Amino acid sequence: MAMATKMLLLLAAVALLVASSGAWEINIHMPSSVATVTAMEEAMAPMIHALRPMLGSGGQLGSRAGVACDSWRLGVEAHNVRDWKTVPASCEGYVGHYMLGGHYRRDSKLVIDEAISYVDSLKLAGNGKEVWVFDVDETTLSNLPYYATHGFGATPYNWTSFQEYARQASAPALPETKRLYNKLLSVGIKPVILTGRREAQRTATITNLRRQGFSGSMAVLLKPAEFKGSSVTFKSGERLKLLYAGYDIVGNIGDQWSDILGTPEGARTFKLPDPMYYIG
Repeated sequence: MAMATKMLLLLAAVALLVASSGAWEINIHMPSSVATVTAMEEAMAPMIHALRPMLGSGGQLGSRAGVACDSWRLGVEAHNVRDWKTVPASCEGYVGHYMLGGHYRRDSKLVIDEAISYVDSLKLAGNGKEVWVFDVDETTLSNLPYYATHGFGATPYNWTSFQEYARQASAPALPETKRLYNKLLSVGIKPVILTGRREAQRTATITNLRRQGFSGSMAVLLKPAEFKGSSVTFKSGERLKLLYAGYDIVGNIGDQWSDILGTPEGARTFKLPDPMYYIG
């Protein structure tokens, strides 16, 4: 009798699990109707490169030494995975899907929402000395048109081909960052563009920024041709010069940890997502 009771309880538990599993599967089922898919596509940024057929929200996850691509990306963003040269070949499709789907834009929006909330909390002196430091590549400007045809970072960086692309001054703005930029202008905080691009790229960089609507007065600091140190050394050194000149760095934003590490960092730093390349 006791055995029969246990069997009935087990069957009931299995039935409950199956029922709840079915409901869960329905809740996460990917939209299939043409109308729904069209609406989602219209809500996204203009397509730069065709999305690859993938499974689920993160695609068929590849692995790097046994680590799934979503875990690898988390390690990159948390600065636990460092000094890597290329995206693992098995993760090229995953990174491409992340960058071109809605996930990258949502992650970027969250960062900018937090930055704007921080700006709203500031008690500004209004003395013209409060500045916010911006990086360029994958911060103010998006190089997805380039990386979409270069393996999303899975192929080794080609300095020559990227310079040719940068000289075209055609990179689109990252809309979320542009929203922060315009917010800062509206409250009197001056933007400072601090990039690892070389001084020879000054004209193309400024032209690109202006074409994409980054207006108003902004200082643009580029790396001298003769500079041999790391990105952290260069950018922290330039921020120190700003402090010595009497400026108050109220914020600092970039896609690389090297954009925001090194004293002085700024009163508050913000890290945008970028799993396509690493700059130390």
